[in-house]
Amino acid sequence: MFDTLSDRLGGVFDKLRGRGALREQDVRDAMREVRIALLEADVALPVARRFIDAVTEKAVGQDVLRSVTPGQQVIKIVHDELVETLGGMEVEGLRFDAKPPVVIMMVGLQGSGKTTTTAKLAKLIRERHGKKALMASLDVNRPAAQEQLAILGTQVDVATLPIVVGQQPVDIARRAMESARLQNFDVLLLDTAGRLHVDDALMAEMKAVAGVSSPNEVLLVVDSLTGQDAVNVAQNFTNEVPLTGVVLTRMDGDARGGAALSMRAVTGKPIKFAGTGEKLDAIEPFRPGSVADRILGMGDVVSLVERAAAAIKEEDAEKLARNLEKGKFDLDDLAMQLKQMRNMGGLGMLAGMMPGMKKAKAAMANSGMDDKVLVHMEAIIGSMTAKERANPDLMNAKRKKRVAAGSGTDVQTVNKVLKMHQEMARAMKQIKKMGGLKGLAAMFGGGGAGGPMGGMPGMGGGAGGLPGLGGPGGMGGMGGLPGLGGPPRGKK
Repeated sequence: MFDTLSDRLGGVFDKLRGRGALREQDVRDAMREVRIALLEADVALPVARRFIDAVTEKAVGQDVLRSVTPGQQVIKIVHDELVETLGGMEVEGLRFDAKPPVVIMMVGLQGSGKTTTTAKLAKLIRERHGKKALMASLDVNRPAAQEQLAILGTQVDVATLPIVVGQQPVDIARRAMESARLQNFDVLLLDTAGRLHVDDALMAEMKAVAGVSSPNEVLLVVDSLTGQDAVNVAQNFTNEVPLTGVVLTRMDGDARGGAALSMRAVTGKPIKFAGTGEKLDAIEPFRPGSVADRILGMGDVVSLVERAAAAIKEEDAEKLARNLEKGKFDLDDLAMQLKQMRNMGGLGMLAGMMPGMKKAKAAMANSGMDDKVLVHMEAIIGSMTAKERANPDLMNAKRKKRVAAGSGTDVQTVNKVLKMHQEMARAMKQIKKMGGLKGLAAMFGGGGAGGPMGGMPGMGGGAGGLPGLGGPGGMGGMGGLPGLGGPPRGKK
């Protein structure tokens, strides 16, 4: 989402880093370029002006200009101000401290993704917070809106209020409150109706619903792809409804990012969640610090580890740990690694979250490489017999041709997969010689295998590198060994 803004800011800061000393005029020139970058990213003009004034005032001080690394100091000031603009370091989640049922009212315009976001939140509340949730659709205007929420409820395993044809929103809200109390639900999510634009009828309906349900949270769902208009919508809702937070949808899209940067400053309300995809688990808490890191090309290791923890099954991690102890690594293990990478968002997503991997991500995009590489590799391994996966030495020329035909690839690609496996298997044997997991953990200062990063093959070069990707370093520790328990500490 922030790629264009990130590229522009990266160019500005590269110039600052390249200078041994900075003059006040150098900083002011750089801030002028940052201001243009923010405006091009659709950041609201008052927000951009306030941001630049605050950064400039801090950056032209003598402590910065006379420091040993003035360029880095300026970048840190920009980073800190970005965090402040986005809402500060604190991650603001949902509040469950009220008497059950805790009512969460979802509001927003039609088409912003409100109904899907309601289901995503209900799933998150059930899985992460262990709360019993009930969803109710109050949208009687959009055809099949209530049926849509019922279907989503089945998919996320969350109860939905039975539909009564002809019942109006306020009456539905009353019935939902009564049902939630009688059935001892912890949380009630009310999916209100939207409109194509803000109007009096929409606001009157929401106020009436809020009057009978007394919501603990009123979350405004806005589509980040609408850019500056999303900020205007948020401003209108803020003036009419007692909002407690914002949910930005389609944060994985190609929006310029201005909505996210402007939302907190314009509404005064925190961005609590970000929708990051179409799947019903593609929602995550909005972390201002992590977003600022990604804008400035510093990666987002916190979100990366969280994705790994959610995507990697405990039994898979334990199996890999046992194999590491034995120095064993077969093609079934490799297939498991590839599947985990896809579940975590694929190569591009992972590269964007790794510190220092921005250029590698750009190189991947320019070379036309995408997640089809992982799919092809999985297809190749899936086209082998169980015996061939357990013992790749059986793969002769005839078998390779059969596997290539079965996977829709060619023999050359099959050979690349086999070579990658060979390198990773060799690395496993080296780990065993070093004393297995304990020896490896000691070498890296702790963090055993099968930890939160599970096991990711490396990206390009080194043991475990995907052949032909040409990227620097590896995504696991040691230049690409399969997951050694998270990012290496103090190693490059």
